[in-house]
Amino acid sequence: MLLKREEVNPNRPDNKDQTPLQCAAWNGHEGVAKILLERNEVNTARPDIYGRTPLHPAARNGHESIVKMLLERDEVNPDKADNDGRTPLSGAAFNGHEGVGKILLARDDVNPDKADNDGRTPLYSASWNGHEGVAKVLLERGEVSPDKPDKDGRTPLQCASANGHEGVVKMLLERSEINPDRPDDKGQTPLTGAAFHRHEGVVKVLLQRDEVNPDKPDNDGRTPLSGATFNGHERVVKILLQRDDVDPDKPDNDGRTPLYAAAWNGHEGVANMLLERDEVNPDKPDDKGQAPLSGAAFNGHDGAVKSLFARDEVNPDKADKDGRTPLTTAAFHGHVGVVKMLLERDEVNPHKPDNKD
Repeated sequence: MLLKREEVNPNRPDNKDQTPLQCAAWNGHEGVAKILLERNEVNTARPDIYGRTPLHPAARNGHESIVKMLLERDEVNPDKADNDGRTPLSGAAFNGHEGVGKILLARDDVNPDKADNDGRTPLYSASWNGHEGVAKVLLERGEVSPDKPDKDGRTPLQCASANGHEGVVKMLLERSEINPDRPDDKGQTPLTGAAFHRHEGVVKVLLQRDEVNPDKPDNDGRTPLSGATFNGHERVVKILLQRDDVDPDKPDNDGRTPLYAAAWNGHEGVANMLLERDEVNPDKPDDKGQAPLSGAAFNGHDGAVKSLFARDEVNPDKADKDGRTPLTTAAFHGHVGVVKMLLERDEVNPHKPDNKD
């Protein structure tokens, strides 16, 4: 009815340069899109202020019929990037729209490995969100580099590993070009991400590869075990501790061991697993002279303190480089339970001053 009025402009954009056709494409209104496309005034390739043409939202939201209609128009560029460098294929891959991905990949003028401004390819996007169907379609293309990193050095495998997408991880590892131990710009490998985020299945899959170093530190000196202990992932810690090539007492660049990380965050179960290992020094200080007991006392973790007391090597009155003992720290932060436990120990001097007296 509106289009019958001469004063109605069917190509008139809103304040963000989005035309009626773009709105119809975004929401998948096939009938409306068809009516608009019959009008000569309608520009099917007009970008909005973000550089997105009607094909972008149609592909991103999986509206196959509208994608097909738009691709029939010669003026529509199926590989046009928006202001962020994202193509219609990138959008479809990010949201897992396999059907749209196949339609676009059938075009010779679509680059299946085209990266956006952050260096993220369609495969990267599909891997990030665990879209196995789209990832499989992309990996069938010879032009696609399955180990291509983004601007931060993160590969599709690292994204899939960090987000726990085991199916995509297995699919990527089938490719000989993939380096399963490749670090990003922060030195974090796929195993680091999987261990840090508690993805037990992915950890197991990666550890099956001989190339994977299970004790490889990142740029801060943190190993996969450090990440798992910091976040209290007991099952992942258990898997890593079963490896002979994992050092359970390896400190990071600040001198903090996995036990320190577990004690600091109050992960009693992880702390107990580490304390069962003879190689672990339960009283090993970091670069500031703070031992695991100091870390547990600082944050008021009664259970971790109790676990550490089970080891004879732990000095409950050990001062750090500023002369602060675990009791000083616990008292300062008002942790009554820890204070009581420390005061029960004969070795603890309740009147011991720090370096500032």
